Amino acid sequence: MPLTAPMPPTPPLPPFLSRVVPVVVVGDPAQAVPMAEALLEGGIDVIEITLRSAAALAAIEAVARAVPAMQVGAGTVTRASEVAQVASAGARFALSPGCTPILLQAVAEARLPFVPGVATPSEAMAARDAGHTLLKCFPAAQLGGVDALKAWAGPLPELRFCPTGGVSLQNLGAYLALPNVAMVGGSWLTPAQAVQAGDWARITQLAREATAAARAATGG
Repeated sequence: MPLTAPMPPTPPLPPFLSRVVPVVVVGDPAQAVPMAEALLEGGIDVIEITLRSAAALAAIEAVARAVPAMQVGAGTVTRASEVAQVASAGARFALSPGCTPILLQAVAEARLPFVPGVATPSEAMAARDAGHTLLKCFPAAQLGGVDALKAWAGPLPELRFCPTGGVSLQNLGAYLALPNVAMVGGSWLTPAQAVQAGDWARITQLAREATAAARAATGG
């Protein structure tokens, strides 16, 4: 992943307390605000709304405006053209399942906090050389999960990861116990059936469970 010119470092992520990041696909922008409020009530103050639906940008904008305590990120950002779109919608940071030079250049120019995705040590080193020390490990389970991240810690001690893909309430503690894991991402917190039914109490309960499990794993 060679870079043709040095790039300015992107800003750090906005401050949030949760070490569990819900990875959300929003089909209807009207669902975004009550979903964010339900997660916030359960102790989660960050959300990744993925660009996997036509409603994503409107959902990001709605949460950014109506729920200022929720740090809203744009996920599945894979094209440089999407960087300006998510920033304009109000995303406070962006995440990607991968990492390309043109995407890195776009987020650097936009001064948008960014978590690039990596699947190998070489990709992690390239992202580090571009100024990023918090990386999304995706798809975490298929890459070896906890054991893979333990192995990466030796040669890459300066990097921190957000494993996503196959993370659940049952295994998030094992990930968060690793010193090189800053947070985890997962989609189980907003099940489609609960969202479609408007069962926001269910989502609050899932958020509380995740928050409690994260605290137990980290001693916090």
